[in-house]
Amino acid sequence: MHLDIDVIEEPKRAAVLLQSGRIKMLENLGEPCSAAALARKLGLPRQRVNYHLRELEAQGLIELLEERSKGSVTERIYRRTGQSYAISSAALGELGDMPLDAADRFSAAFQIALASRAVRDLGHMQIGAAAAKKKLPTFALEVEVRFGSADERNQFSEDLAACVADLVRKYHKEKAPKGRKFRFYMGAYPRPKEIK
Repeated sequence: MHLDIDVIEEPKRAAVLLQSGRIKMLENLGEPCSAAALARKLGLPRQRVNYHLRELEAQGLIELLEERSKGSVTERIYRRTGQSYAISSAALGELGDMPLDAADRFSAAFQIALASRAVRDLGHMQIGAAAAKKKLPTFALEVEVRFGSADERNQFSEDLAACVADLVRKYHKEKAPKGRKFRFYMGAYPRPKEIK
């Protein structure tokens, strides 16, 4: 199954992904490729590449697309399972359980916890949606605002919270028989310099 973003939830899968050298292999498996071709690209012995490919395949990080026979040799063609990868906080076990009960909406920790929960939830649900050949109904919004002062930023936050509260009161139908709850979260942080 090929996903736009393959979200890694299992600790062993994360460990296999992050082992030295495998990320470079995955970077080169965006397009179908054989072990021999990958070994040539990376300047590595084919046996070592084959070992890593078996490990990556066992954890579902690459998929076998086809086998081609050339005389007595069978060439296996692989491709990575995701256009990109993200590691869910679920891969950290109890260490990944982020505290959401003491909500300080102005703390970086709370925003990280919300974003981590979203990655975990969406990663899990996208697999089910893909298996059912359905589209996962999501919505995302990203904007940038340049504030003239900290006071303006604080007032914007208050106005936004009030606006969202009005919308929730208008649209939330607790007892709708065919309704489905959606989880919205919003966060703001200073735009960082480009991260390399």
